[in-house]
Amino acid sequence: MAKVIKKKRKGLRKKFFEVKIPLIATKVNLYNYSPEDLNGSFVKIDLTKKLRGKGLELKSKINLIKGELLGEPIQIRLFPTYIRKMLRKGSDYVEDSFEIDCKDYKIRVKPFMITRKRIHRSTKKAIRELARKHLESKMKIRDVEEIFSEIISNKIQKELSFKVKKIYPLSFCEIRMINIIEKLKTSK
Repeated sequence: MAKVIKKKRKGLRKKFFEVKIPLIATKVNLYNYSPEDLNGSFVKIDLTKKLRGKGLELKSKINLIKGELLGEPIQIRLFPTYIRKMLRKGSDYVEDSFEIDCKDYKIRVKPFMITRKRIHRSTKKAIRELARKHLESKMKIRDVEEIFSEIISNKIQKELSFKVKKIYPLSFCEIRMINIIEKLKTSK
């Protein structure tokens, strides 16, 4: 088993560097030797306080562009503790996982819905299919930045909840996780 040895840089001191994350209009200070060392690293930001109690985490990749550090969103996920808090006795949950090609990236989406009472398996299947169809139609015409901002602002979830309410009323409707898989090759 190989041992990883971290080299200390002689004569250099670590400093704080400002990283801008335009999606949530936030600046984060990270501690390292130089901005080049931060290029390609990841940062996780807890958005719970900003979203008034909704346990959401944003993972961003740091890119050095023209001497400025910018955070590009890679993943959004709900904390499992937040989901457990919402789940009650006498109700069912419906979840799914699928890939969608949006305008510029291929993304994995995991919706999570909790019903008010126990329901049949056929009703769960109908909810799952309607949710997938609705999310695919919404996300195919948008780019990743729009999708991430709409999930943070809860716009997509409200529309999905309204659609699914026609089949069975929900007590909770969220996107449990969304992450970028790969960049699509455009024919330009």
